[in-house]
Amino acid sequence: MLVSSKDYLEDARKNHYAFPHFNYWDSNSIRAEIKAAEELKLPVILAWAEKHSPEIGMEDALVLGKYFGSKAKVPVILHLDHGVTPELVKKGVDEGFTSVMIDASDKDFDTNVAITQEIVEYAHARGVVVEAEIGHVGTNSTEDDSKYTEVDAAKEFAQRTQVDSLAISIGTSHGVYKTGTPKLNFDRLAELRNALSIPLVLHGGSSSGNENLRKAAELGITKVNIYTDLAMASLHATQKKTFTTEPEMAAAQRKAIEDLSKHYYDVFETNKYVYQV
Repeated sequence: MLVSSKDYLEDARKNHYAFPHFNYWDSNSIRAEIKAAEELKLPVILAWAEKHSPEIGMEDALVLGKYFGSKAKVPVILHLDHGVTPELVKKGVDEGFTSVMIDASDKDFDTNVAITQEIVEYAHARGVVVEAEIGHVGTNSTEDDSKYTEVDAAKEFAQRTQVDSLAISIGTSHGVYKTGTPKLNFDRLAELRNALSIPLVLHGGSSSGNENLRKAAELGITKVNIYTDLAMASLHATQKKTFTTEPEMAAAQRKAIEDLSKHYYDVFETNKYVYQV
């Protein structure tokens, strides 16, 4: 069944654990992620990001998400990730996402606030929760352009926008790390957790290190975004052997995604969720 993320992230904040957020890019990946959640009897966050548009458009992603999400034996949060186009985010609200992210973190502070306020007002009127980002999670395709989230700015941002959850920057990056496991700023995370009453989100979770991610969950992160690791696991599954049929290869990909999904549930200690289904 499809549900809102609001109560789940608030429970994670209260009890010091996190939910994994899994991006899906086709029917193979979404089936594997749901199967992992069903076997663990835990809720699952399934996300489509605007950057996936060249591979799978939002309409097709919604069809997959609503179909498989409605059939799932566990609660499913269907999330629009990194929406950078406000009109597309509004369309996602109207057409079935139960959670959306508006990402204007590359804009100046006041512009980020104004864009986020507009989406929050629109989504809340329709019963959909909103995630935004302050600070900036960089990529490893260029020199490090990450920017730590400032505490006072985050407090003002949350107050002015009334956003439901906030993605913060404490040292992770999107994509594949070039120089090993990142060093995360846990002091800044603790300061942000103490200063804000809303759930905090960590982007760029892939390959950020199990110890780093578990500690982040313990200190206040309630959702960790995972995409690159899942995509790479699927790819590597196809490279390990020669397959005689396409269905055999697809099954190996699903198994790799499912196993890694279960791993991240363990890392984030999501089994602390007390209302297991």
